Amino acid sequence: MNKKFLITILIVWIIFALISSADAEQYDQERQLMVEKQIKQRGIVDPQLLDAMLKVPRHLFVPENLTLMAYNDTPLPIGYGQTISQPYIVALMTESLNVKKGFKVLEIGTGSGYQAAVLAEMGCQVFTIEVIKILADTAQERLKHLGYPEINVQWGDGYFGWKEEAPFDSIIVTCAIDHVPPPLIEQLKEGGKMVIPVGPPYSLQTLWLFTKEQDQLTSENLGEVIFVPLLREVREE
Repeated sequence: MNKKFLITILIVWIIFALISSADAEQYDQERQLMVEKQIKQRGIVDPQLLDAMLKVPRHLFVPENLTLMAYNDTPLPIGYGQTISQPYIVALMTESLNVKKGFKVLEIGTGSGYQAAVLAEMGCQVFTIEVIKILADTAQERLKHLGYPEINVQWGDGYFGWKEEAPFDSIIVTCAIDHVPPPLIEQLKEGGKMVIPVGPPYSLQTLWLFTKEQDQLTSENLGEVIFVPLLREVREE
């Protein structure tokens, strides 16, 4: 291997490193703007949540062709008819649960794994279920690669929750259904909170925050949303 070739390799490596560094800095700036403009200015105040959303690289949870849109205030498609929720909705749902470090949280609808990563950054013990196998497998690999190996990912029907790991301090459902699944109510701790969009598929739904008190649910309306439906058919796509 001659000296000229080694110098060429070194120059290429330096250029690549400089480009990567510039890209990382650009994404850091976009993430800060996302938190300041889309989240804090709309009333989200939980410092742990804001810090988590500053840390999680959202652009690595969307398809490569959409990375430039990763920090826009909009949901984005991730394939197989699924989406990653808009940043503000992620923040709103997470803050409504009032999670604390050490909380055991169940997520229904893993998707790309972004919501699970935010919860993990807040110190939660996360259990997340995805009905589409390729998304479950991809999310699990992505989360491990990004430093979240402690997140538990399961391929299955989220309607039934994760009975073996119940009860949960909090449950977050990132897909819509026309009723609250009874197994999820059963698996929620006394005093625990669940946030879930309820309503018809592909139409306006209501985002509800439920609190379990003496085996009954008290409710708070968090506003209108549109989520993809909770799928019941376990898919290997």
